[in-house]
Amino acid sequence: MRAITVFIADDHAVFRDGLRSLLSAQSDLRVVGDAANGRSAVRQVLACSPDIVILDIAMPQLNGIEAARQIKEAGSDAKIIILSMHSTKEHVFRALQSGVGGYLLKESAGSEVVEAIRAVHVGRRYLSRKLLDKFGGERSFIESSATGGETPLERLSPRER
Repeated sequence: MRAITVFIADDHAVFRDGLRSLLSAQSDLRVVGDAANGRSAVRQVLACSPDIVILDIAMPQLNGIEAARQIKEAGSDAKIIILSMHSTKEHVFRALQSGVGGYLLKESAGSEVVEAIRAVHVGRRYLSRKLLDKFGGERSFIESSATGGETPLERLSPRER
């Protein structure tokens, strides 16, 4: 069986190195590259064609959501997982709208990251357990995110904003 190839993009070297070590310990996963900013991530992902791309949202030069959008628009078959500290509905919504297959919080356990990679690789959507708990399993939110509905901010009236 061929290993699932993974590309990691995060602006913190210690985090990238730690995630690389965690994933390399799995016999069915192989890290094929990493980047410290969004522009480099897009360029390298398009060059090496990994199965899975793990992106942080807050990166220099190009944020992870825009990087995901560019990777998808370029025709890449890579499946994308956002791994971020941001847990607002707006961040999750925008990420899902950009075509990502999963969204995890950085506070997630390493085993959940591995589980998410395997799930997204076979075509399932994966949201962090902590996000599902936080949003109370709001199916309408998740479904409208995937189908391009309004963002939570767009639903507010001018006065609410």
